[in-house]
Amino acid sequence: MEDLSIERRKTVTMPQTDFEQMLELAAEKGARNALHGVGLDGEGAAHDIRELRNLLDAFNEAKKTAGLTIVKMLVTGLVLALMTGSLIKLKLFGGAQ
Repeated sequence: MEDLSIERRKTVTMPQTDFEQMLELAAEKGARNALHGVGLDGEGAAHDIRELRNLLDAFNEAKKTAGLTIVKMLVTGLVLALMTGSLIKLKLFGGAQ
């Protein structure tokens, strides 16, 4: 029971605005440490991040384009197969009698 009363005495109270400022400062320091940890803390960091975003945008656009190209090729192949089958059925190629 004594341990609980000791723990309660260690509680600190502070105004809400001071608490929010302390949290903001801690978050900023944490973000700076994280950026430093991955090597994005120099003067060119903003430029590097922009380049990474541009690279990701280009990669996503390439994936989208590749997917659309594959779908177009499949649809074109299907249409050509249907047309070839129709022409053979109509005996325009001199198919089986």
